[in-house]
Amino acid sequence: MKFIETKLKGCFILEPNVIQDDRGYFMESFNENTFYKGIGQKVTFVQDNQSFSSKGVLRGLHYQTGEHAQAKLVRVLQGEVLDVAVDLRPNSETFGQYETVLLTAENQTQFFIPRGFAHGFLVLSETATFFYKCDNFYNKESEGGLIYNDSTVNIDWNFPYEQLIISEKDQILPTLDNAIKVW
Repeated sequence: MKFIETKLKGCFILEPNVIQDDRGYFMESFNENTFYKGIGQKVTFVQDNQSFSSKGVLRGLHYQTGEHAQAKLVRVLQGEVLDVAVDLRPNSETFGQYETVLLTAENQTQFFIPRGFAHGFLVLSETATFFYKCDNFYNKESEGGLIYNDSTVNIDWNFPYEQLIISEKDQILPTLDNAIKVW
C-alpha cells in the first residue's frame, strides 16, 4: 500500500497493491499494522458504513465535534465519486482549505480523513456504492456541517449546480464562518 500525504496535514491518499489476473483481482484493503505505519498514528476503527447513491447526489459536508469527532477511511466499491475533505482545525495552517480525491471502483484508491475535517462526496457515475470506516460512533448531538457551496472555501465540484441532488438538511448547512463556531 502506498500512502501519499496531501497538502492537508494528516489527510492521506492510499493506493493499494492490486494483484490482477484473468480470474479478477485481490487486494488488501486494510491492514492495521501497515495502516498505522503509513499514516504515523494509531487509529482504531469502530464502525463501518455504506451508502448507495445516484449520479449527482452530493452528501455532506459533515463532521462530528468534541469527544464524538470522527476520523474516516473511505473508498468506493462500485462507481465513481469526487471525495472532499475541508480542514476545520482552528489552528491549522490549512484551515478552510480543501482536498479532492477521485475514488473509483477501478482505481481502488482510499482516502483517510482525520478528526477535525468536514467530509462529503459527489457521485459522478450513474450509481455508486460508498464505504467508510469511522474511529468513533455517530452522535446526533455532535453533528455539524458546512454548506457545499460556501464562497470562502470555494470547492470546485466540477459539476453543474443545477444537476446536484442534495438533501434538505444539507441545503441549509452553515457557511464556514458559522460552522467554525462549534469548534
